[in-house]
Amino acid sequence: GESLGLRVLELTGDVTPDMAALRRADIIITTPEKWDGVTRSWQKREYVRAVRVVVIDEIHLLGEDRGPVLEVIVSRMRYISAQTDQECRLVGLSTALANAHDLADWLGIDPRPGRGMYNFRPSVRPVSMEVHIRGFPGKHYCPRMATMNKPTYSAIMEHSPANPALVFVASRRQTRLTALDLISYCAAADNPKQFLHMPEEEVETLALTLRDQA
Repeated sequence: GESLGLRVLELTGDVTPDMAALRRADIIITTPEKWDGVTRSWQKREYVRAVRVVVIDEIHLLGEDRGPVLEVIVSRMRYISAQTDQECRLVGLSTALANAHDLADWLGIDPRPGRGMYNFRPSVRPVSMEVHIRGFPGKHYCPRMATMNKPTYSAIMEHSPANPALVFVASRRQTRLTALDLISYCAAADNPKQFLHMPEEEVETLALTLRDQA
């Protein structure tokens, strides 16, 4: 933040700046759990009462384990705003939400387009993007994920054979399983080194530093 003339502080379980530094900060980057803890004593913490904008990234995690903590933060910040008669803007960011209108209503946002809720379509990206959706049946997670690996490899070869590709999965274990399957499909192809964009000697050197405990 120095180039913009802003003081940015990290407030986490590992890093706790002194009170004076927090009062001088323009931006505080923290975790939901840490902010939940410090805002419980908001009457004694001037820097909490001075906050005018709260940006919550990955707000769809309301439906996950962290959901209750995020709910408490939103409710408490709205309560502090009402008690101090100081407006505090809440900004929630998410990749995709099925109930965006419900969430906007809960945040106190006008859900009408352009009034407070914004859905940024792929067309606004600086780099154009096409969206292809494919469904996979199956009630059980592991077998369903296994059936998705071959189509994932095929999609990479069809849409991005020579450029980097990013594959999201739900766990570290699944990361390993998907990677092994993609390596197997690549090894069986006509060009088994098609994803290798560096000298093999460098790969071997890097491989010596890896320690996989999975």
